Amino acid sequence: MLTSSLLATVPTTLEWSPTVGIIMIIANILAIAIGKFTIKYPNAEPALPAPNFFGGFGLPAVLATTSFGHILGAGIILGLHNIGRI
Repeated sequence: MLTSSLLATVPTTLEWSPTVGIIMIIANILAIAIGKFTIKYPNAEPALPAPNFFGGFGLPAVLATTSFGHILGAGIILGLHNIGRI
């Protein structure tokens, strides 16, 4: 009985749309820009095959900035969905 009432209160999930994709891309670009100015050793090993394509970042910096970008993007998307903007 309690389980069925809990399942009934779950909000609808947000479906992917081009707006969601654009928000995630912008969040990742912002995270990479923040990382460019704050990471002490951005070119730490292991290096990527084309480091100039990745802004001179090594693999740890790319993983760190894009992970932060996805966390930031998910927060922005869920926040905008909760207030009804998406």
